[in-house]
Parts: sequence; C-alpha cells; structure tokens
Amino acid sequence: MAAMNLPAARPTPPTLDAVLESVLSAYQLRVEITANVRYCGSWHEREPTTRFGQFHLVTEGECWVSGEALPAPEHLVRGDLIVFPCGVRHSLASSPDPRLPPADADAVTSMLCGELEFLMGQHNPVFSALPACFIVRAADSSDAFRQLAAMLIETSEDRRWGRQMVQNKLADSLFTMAVCEYVRSVGEPRGLLAAMTDLRLSRALAAMHERPGEDWTIQALAQLAGMSRTAFAERFAQTVGLPPMQYLANWRATEARRLLKNRRLSVAWIAELLGYRSEAAFRRFFKRVEGVGPGRVRAAPSDAAPR
Repeated sequence: MAAMNLPAARPTPPTLDAVLESVLSAYQLRVEITANVRYCGSWHEREPTTRFGQFHLVTEGECWVSGEALPAPEHLVRGDLIVFPCGVRHSLASSPDPRLPPADADAVTSMLCGELEFLMGQHNPVFSALPACFIVRAADSSDAFRQLAAMLIETSEDRRWGRQMVQNKLADSLFTMAVCEYVRSVGEPRGLLAAMTDLRLSRALAAMHERPGEDWTIQALAQLAGMSRTAFAERFAQTVGLPPMQYLANWRATEARRLLKNRRLSVAWIAELLGYRSEAAFRRFFKRVEGVGPGRVRAAPSDAAPR
C-alpha cells in the first residue's frame, strides 16, 4: 500500500475530534520516543518489522525513506513526520539510493524516532483504518501541528531532567494531531475514519461514544443520522466494516476494559453504566466479546491486556 502524502486540509464534521479523542483514550495509546539520532555524511539505517507502530520526525536536515509501504523513496525535511502504524519494514538514508553519497558530504540529519501501540482491547478501529504509512509534511500541515512539532524539536535539544517524559507527552499529542491531519486531508478515508467524516454517520457515532449505556436500537441511531433504518444499517456496515450493533458492542467492551482498571468501581456499577440490567448479563456479554471475564481484566497489571 502506498504512503499517503497529505494535501491541503478540508472541513470535517465537528464530531471528529470528540470521537477520535474517545477512541484513543479508551484504547490507551502508548507513544514513546525511543531514539534521538544524528547522522552526518553518507548513512543508511534499516528498520525491521515490529509488533508496534513506528514514527520518525525530522528535527534537522533531510532524509529519504523507502520500504514495502512506499512505491518510491520519499524525501523528508525538518518538521516532516512519517508514521508506520503497523511497524512495517523500511529504511532511512541520506540519499534516494543508499549506494550513492549525498549531494552535500557534510550534511547533518537529526531525527526523533519512536513507537506507538494500543495497550487495551482486541479491536483497533483507528489503526485498521490507517494506511500502512502516511506522511504529514510541515509545509502542508496546520499551524497547530507545526507549532507542536517545533515544541517537540526544541525539547529534544533540552538536557534537563524530565525531558523524556515531556517528549513522550508531546509525541502522544503530535500523533493524535497527525491522525486528525490525515483524516482532514486524505481524499478517501476508510473504516471508522471514513464514518467520522460522514456528516450523517458521524452523528450516530458521536452518540454511541458519548452514551454507550443507552438502550440504542438501529431505528434510534438511524433517526440521529437522518436516514431510514435500512439505509443507515447498510451504509454504516459498508463504511465501518461492522454492523452498527456489533460496533456498539465492541465499543462497550472497550469502555468496560478501561473502567475495570479502576478498582474503586464495582463490576455491578460498570454493568449498570453500560446499560446492562444485571451484573450476570454484563459478565456474559463481556466474556462473549472479549474472550475473558471482567475479573481477569481487573486482576491483570495495568499495562497488560489479557486475552
């Protein structure tokens, strides 16, 4: 699959940020800066396939990126961000052909490299809707994205205590903003991201995310979308890849996982919050969707996602 170079942004429904924020929060996205690298002259780095996503932010100079997700080498300059959501194999180099020296033998390139992954839930609607690789170019991005990238670059040059923690928090925000840049700019988003930019489907999505415990029906969601029951069900399934009620069940299970990590909340209270009339009914639902019982999720370490 070709990398996505994002054109100028286009307007999207106001529900986009709210739905995206709820999804990223519930699935507990981990974004971490793992390296601050600096190269001079001719260089070439191979990045293997990993189980987590990877990203690179150019903080100085320029570089070329190639790999199976790219039909041709991509040229990146300061402030450009390239993201591989599923961690596919790729290479970074000083020139489009690693066998050739760069035009400037004394050129310096610096990059912040990092990892990203969701820590919770078996269903990953955001990552599955993203391409194998996408690029947010500083020249085409929003002022907010450029300012945040500049803050991260400035922090990378700071040697004071706490720099790593600050970098990780900024990188987390930068990735979230990068997804927004992708959704707002790509010609034809897919999956959940496509539904989030659909004026009708986004209304139903926002309602499910805001009030997962409500007694939703296809008819009620269709009315929110301003569509007939049949048209809504077909359009939702075709766009998202899941029928509306299955998506809702997955979302409730994801919210349940998040809430179960708070030991001050009883299972019975969580069941009621998510719309189940009894704790037993909730336990059966959760086991059916997640494959494990609520107790096992609650007993697992906070950074683990039991299966």
